[in-house]
Amino acid sequence: MAIIVNLDVMLATRKMSVTELSEKVGITMANISVLKNGKAKAVRFSTLDAICKALGCQPGELLQYQE
Repeated sequence: MAIIVNLDVMLATRKMSVTELSEKVGITMANISVLKNGKAKAVRFSTLDAICKALGCQPGELLQYQE
């Protein structure tokens, strides 16, 4: 069981770079990369909120549960 983070897919469909997202959200590129690569152990709701606002998406578009 795992939570899959589809941040790379959302960035590609929005034609946005990690650098641009980092600037819009106000978190480091390193932390965005940790999320994008599925290495994060937790995500703050405030961070998820900021990413969703920047990408114009819903949390369910970013996160996926996989058995």
